[in-house]
Amino acid sequence: MPHINAVMKHIPSQYLALGTTKICDGACVLGDIFSRHGRYKQARELYECAVAGYEKALGVDHSDTLTTVVHIAIVFCKQGQYEKALEWFERALAGREKALGVDHPGTLCIVHNMASLFDEQGQYEKALEWYERALAGHEKALGVDHPDTLSTVNNMSSLFDKQGQYAKALEWYERALAAREKALGIDHPDTLCTVNNMASVFYHQGQYEKALAWYERVLAGNEKALGVDHPHTLSTVHSMAFVFANQGQYAKALEWYERALAGTEKALGIDHPDTLTTVNCMAFVFDRQGQYSKALEWYERALAGKEKALGIDHPDTLTTVHNIASEFSMQGQYEKALEWYERALAGKGKALGVDHPDTLSTVHNMASVFDKQGQYEKALEWYRRALAGREKALGVDHPHTQHTLRNLINLHQSAGQTEQAQSLQARLYAPKSPHN
Repeated sequence: MPHINAVMKHIPSQYLALGTTKICDGACVLGDIFSRHGRYKQARELYECAVAGYEKALGVDHSDTLTTVVHIAIVFCKQGQYEKALEWFERALAGREKALGVDHPGTLCIVHNMASLFDEQGQYEKALEWYERALAGHEKALGVDHPDTLSTVNNMSSLFDKQGQYAKALEWYERALAAREKALGIDHPDTLCTVNNMASVFYHQGQYEKALAWYERVLAGNEKALGVDHPHTLSTVHSMAFVFANQGQYAKALEWYERALAGTEKALGIDHPDTLTTVNCMAFVFDRQGQYSKALEWYERALAGKEKALGIDHPDTLTTVHNIASEFSMQGQYEKALEWYERALAGKGKALGVDHPDTLSTVHNMASVFDKQGQYEKALEWYRRALAGREKALGVDHPHTQHTLRNLINLHQSAGQTEQAQSLQARLYAPKSPHN
């Protein structure tokens, strides 16, 4: 990124606003780079300059203008600013419906993205409504076995999985699997992706042996089609290690994580994000084994790599900072935990925004540390902050919101504040709002 930063310093904003399409194209390319590196503010500024230029040169409903509008919406999604993202998606949708029609694939792509946005917010019923609209359009325009149609089927399956409707999730994944096997073959990467997702459902059901059997099918297919050191193959090795870890088979989990680590280091390098994800997971296993010093050592290795590869304020780097804080909390080193949580909070607030779900996760965990320290008033303050943020960002019925609410109820109950606890209890079991 240093060379990109240097270039940006020498591009005046008025130059970007001249309205020539080549300048706008260049701004979009730079915006894509900043977005990939978690530099969302800079990415959005570039995209907004490009939109202004495209509007001037090409018009508000031109395909280049609307594609950039979509990029802005996606950046807002990544920042957790879902209402703003929705506003920009709606603008893109209106433009494409006008220019292309309601059933054009370009229009349906926006419908699919809006469904994904509601899905991300935990508004599953609304997400399902929009996925169904995308699915109906794709089936009509492209056919039931078209890859775009099956992508929507796949996302609907994932939504059912998140809702705990595992039988329904498997039913929809089986539809996608049958179509992909027929159209693409049993060893095609897209087919194996669906097999992988079905393995994930079995894992969520606690059917670990079945999950492993399906992951083994994915592994065999990937090894045959792509080779033993291909990133997709190694991702499956990583997933199998994850299942072993959750079975409590920590030695086996480490064996498979070590295989994944050796492969990713060879194929991608020691500081590649996929390599560092495996390092992070190995730290988690050491934690579960009670090897806290070793866990911390591996978290620190992951952190050093992420700082080098991604920068100190990248969301993935901050996730590891958060994990280190959690490690200190588990060890009862509460002051050190708070110090690291504060670092994570400052970085996430800057990179993602104060109401982003990842930021609020750190706020919640800080409240938990204050609770463990017996700092009742401070714990209350931080749980309330987490609750207000999660209700705004995710909705009152989202599992993360409900988790914070439960902790707040427990805190009031332990302090003998029955009235406050009962008031919150009513909210906990309130019926779902029609808007969520």
